[in-house]
Amino acid sequence: MSVKRKNWTVAEILEVYNTPLLELINRGQEVHRENNNPSEVQVSSLISIKTGGCGEDCGYCPQSAKYNTGLEVEKLMDVNTVLDAADKAKEGGASRLCMGAAWREVRDNSDFERVLEMVKGVNAKDMEVCCTLGMLTEEQAQRLADAGLYAYNHNIDTSEDNYKKIITTRSYDDRLDTIKNVQKAKISVCSGGIIGMGESIEDRVKMLHTLSSLDELPDSVPINALVPVAGTPMENQPLLPIWDMVRMIATTRIVIPKAVVRLSAGRTQMSLEGQALCFLAGANSIFAGDKLLTTPNPEFNADMEMFKIFGLTPRKAFKGKDQIRLKHVSADHQHHH
Repeated sequence: MSVKRKNWTVAEILEVYNTPLLELINRGQEVHRENNNPSEVQVSSLISIKTGGCGEDCGYCPQSAKYNTGLEVEKLMDVNTVLDAADKAKEGGASRLCMGAAWREVRDNSDFERVLEMVKGVNAKDMEVCCTLGMLTEEQAQRLADAGLYAYNHNIDTSEDNYKKIITTRSYDDRLDTIKNVQKAKISVCSGGIIGMGESIEDRVKMLHTLSSLDELPDSVPINALVPVAGTPMENQPLLPIWDMVRMIATTRIVIPKAVVRLSAGRTQMSLEGQALCFLAGANSIFAGDKLLTTPNPEFNADMEMFKIFGLTPRKAFKGKDQIRLKHVSADHQHHH
């Protein structure tokens, strides 16, 4: 994306974040309208294709093998189970299926081969396929791209300074290296973070600064509100005030104007009014479906009801940079039939 862009400083982003709330929502809405269709919301569905037993020690995560959260460790799902889930998600209005595996990094083994099969299968359903599988090499990213992967999620979680307090088993640079590998393979980057982990406002702002400083801006930025899980180091964190979420979304929208800003984890704790303010502030994507990895999420039909009330429509798959490519692909398909 070679759009003219402003090189934001941390101080400038902080100033945006601290704008009086209603003024900030208004600014977020204005930037959103200038850059996107305000009545369109991208719907993603997330499935955990391999749950628990991860060797990392992310302090917020019930999937870490280091905490006892009562989560059942499960092996990698089989391809058909995932393809069935993709059909259900598509029926529920999702244009993107995200597949998450609780791995520290991808290893070149039969599990990775199976994930490549899943990617091919979901891609054949005309859905955007996204994976989040931990750290990736350049070659692995290229293999995913060849299988038809549309997006890769790799959150930076928080600021670089705060990162070490939350995770000790890998570095911030490991995160940024994987993002670079994904970008080299021309895969869309989905990267955001979690607020409500006890971080400072400066940490939130620095996280956005890092994202806005990437060579290529992320296409999708998920903003998660921590869901405190018993057994993890974060179990006693107070629930994030909705106003912090609204501020964070508006600030993200203003700093990365064309990104799809996703209202991710923590939506179950939000009222309809709270979510309305998030959409007003510039959110234009949600995770929908009954489970967001391992934390509960509102059901699809409740979300479609919400869309009806707000007058929002689910965005079509592949809207954006791949539309031209897809026209060619579907033209080819027609020739073969």
